[in-house]
Amino acid sequence: MRQSDKNLLYHFTLVRLLPLFFFILLLFYHKQLLQTNWENVSLIDANIQLNIPYLMSSLLTALFVCLLVTYLYYHYRIDHIKQLQHRQKLARMILENGWYESEQVQSDSFFKDLGSSKAKEKIRHFPKVYYRLKDGLIHIQVEITMGKYQEQLLRLEKKLETGLYCELTDKILKDSYVEYILLYDTINSRIAIDDVQAQNGQLKLMDNLWWSYDSLPHMLIAGGTGGGKTYFILTIIEALLQTNATIYVLDPKNADLADLETVMPNVYYKKEDMIDCLNQFYDEMMLRNENIKLMDGYKTGKNYAYLNLPAHFLIFDEYTSFMEMIGRDSIEVMSKLKQIVMLGRQSGFFLILACQRPDAKYLGDGIRDNFNFRVALGRMSELGYNMMFGENDKDFFLKPIKGRGYVDVGTSVISEFYTPLVPKEHDFLEAIQELNQHKQAVAASCEAKDADTA
Repeated sequence: MRQSDKNLLYHFTLVRLLPLFFFILLLFYHKQLLQTNWENVSLIDANIQLNIPYLMSSLLTALFVCLLVTYLYYHYRIDHIKQLQHRQKLARMILENGWYESEQVQSDSFFKDLGSSKAKEKIRHFPKVYYRLKDGLIHIQVEITMGKYQEQLLRLEKKLETGLYCELTDKILKDSYVEYILLYDTINSRIAIDDVQAQNGQLKLMDNLWWSYDSLPHMLIAGGTGGGKTYFILTIIEALLQTNATIYVLDPKNADLADLETVMPNVYYKKEDMIDCLNQFYDEMMLRNENIKLMDGYKTGKNYAYLNLPAHFLIFDEYTSFMEMIGRDSIEVMSKLKQIVMLGRQSGFFLILACQRPDAKYLGDGIRDNFNFRVALGRMSELGYNMMFGENDKDFFLKPIKGRGYVDVGTSVISEFYTPLVPKEHDFLEAIQELNQHKQAVAASCEAKDADTA
């Protein structure tokens, strides 16, 4: 970044369009110029007769071509235009906030022998700021020199997000500089449900956003009615069924998720069945934690995936409603959940908890802090956002887009989030039934091969 970048877009337009305009004008008007008898032209009495209609048509043609080139360039090279605008805004941010060092110098007069009493500002030091747009992510590096503007340069998150209309995804402090990584044009990073993939311990949810459940386990989802929470959960289930994972679904309100009972196993909505499922999930986790160290190939520090063991996911919808419903039994349930979120990562037992608001009453004792991936969908109050993400200075904006919200992927950086798009004709029950039947067929085939080998 340089001081001159404050007018970068204006200079770019002049440099590109003015030469093009005059070139096209000359190209179309060259016939009139060739017909001119330049021997009779005098500097005192110019004998040039201009063809006004021909000149006007040439001017209009040159203007039309320049406008057409501008439109095509803006349409097909919009990213380049945005980069120029971003650099221009960054330069103006530094200048208008006075984050530079300058001195007053005497300006030279046009006549050297006359003295000059005019003074002008000369910039001695302009902060080093580096800008790069790559793969939909903006990387802004700011040099830290321990000067008087260090505090401001270390806290640019809100200015960058609102000024560049981007979402901060990471902030990294390195030797001598801090790097801000922002997601550019967030809504265009939204993907379709067919693009949601689960592989290598990660679940892809946007173009540049993954839930790394192997390293940052457990997901907390909050959102009111109409925010897209149910479709998001169904999307996750459909994606995880394409792996060898085992999925358990609990729906205490006997709503949309309970309908999965007809197409897949381990779906419960009655109080006793849900508690039994939770206990079973917990017991299987504890058993694997004991057996995993006795398996061939086990190494200290390795997890279930290293031993090719399947992951287990417990998807618990309307969690707070269930806890209010069971009364005294909630203490035992909370105890089991706390053990799962603390011990489940290495053995591959993960919890996806969904509720309208994560009240501390049912997510106490540090349970909420162990949910590394947190999503807040739809309309939420400031108190609700604080419950989800803790105390923060993030500005939350409401946009009337279903499936939009905010996410923390486990880096303590809150950014805008869009759930995968689901076509109107998409039938979750049919798709999940096909995936479950395919899994059962593959499992039966593997069992038959093992029997033949034995």
